[in-house]
Amino acid sequence: MMSNKAKLIVILGPTASGKTELAVKLAKKLALSKIEGFNGVEIVSADSRQIYKEMNIGTGKITKKEMEGIPHYLLDVVSPKRHFSVSQYQKLVYKNISKILKKPTVHTQGKIPFLVGGSPFYIYSVVEGWLFPKMKPDWKLRKELEKKSKEELFLILKKVDRERAKTIEKENKRRLIRAIEIAKTFGRIPKLKKKPQFLSLLIGIKKRREELKKRISKRVNKMIELGLEKEVGKLVKKYGWIPLLQTIGYGEWLPYFEGRVNKKEVEEKIKKNTFQFAKRQMTWFKRDKRIKWIKNYREAEILIENFIK
Repeated sequence: MMSNKAKLIVILGPTASGKTELAVKLAKKLALSKIEGFNGVEIVSADSRQIYKEMNIGTGKITKKEMEGIPHYLLDVVSPKRHFSVSQYQKLVYKNISKILKKPTVHTQGKIPFLVGGSPFYIYSVVEGWLFPKMKPDWKLRKELEKKSKEELFLILKKVDRERAKTIEKENKRRLIRAIEIAKTFGRIPKLKKKPQFLSLLIGIKKRREELKKRISKRVNKMIELGLEKEVGKLVKKYGWIPLLQTIGYGEWLPYFEGRVNKKEVEEKIKKNTFQFAKRQMTWFKRDKRIKWIKNYREAEILIENFIK
């Protein structure tokens, strides 16, 4: 039986695997395709860091030039000092995908949205249509937890919800605080109800361990060349060491600014932490049997052409 749900193409994978480049290349090629009822692609970001303004180099944010004319959504949305939840992200995705699907076209199907990124929570909140529990912010608890280190927060989470502690990003202070807050409110993080809004094709980019390490190293070198130190310094001067600036690519600079390590040590630490993060991303994605893992561009193209026909 045919589904009447709108189609969504998801391109996912670990950091530095080449998701952005692949998405733009596919979008451009598909724009020239002769597939009946198809009228091009627009891209929605699924990156929990690129959604923040002013954080460009350290997040590997795509530039206007790199977009090559393909419209992109959910980049530079909120201030780094603002708390931004997965449920807020999900609402914005639904709103923007609705816009993409409703764009005027002579074809029946119109444009197809690509959801592109490596943040599992962001991706699955949309693909699986998570229904978030209604919960008022506990500002008093948040203020108390803000004073604690990432290590202390992780130990607290292990006590209140061991299962969530197994999958959380340990370096993400905001997410640790939110997980503790939810667990303390509900006793543990509740099992999410799901109501998928789209018919989704999940395409994953798979890279060998050593190749991914090289790509991460090259990417971090480029960030340093582009002026990552200056970007971090500017953000710290404006906002201080807020939780968001304690994440990978930014937090490693704190001991450098305090004169405790040199720039080479910062660079190596970012590479190490990024690779560890990439491994955690893959742990998430490997659980999902729906993902079609590809080794090259042509494999992705065939999957998409069959999906949208």
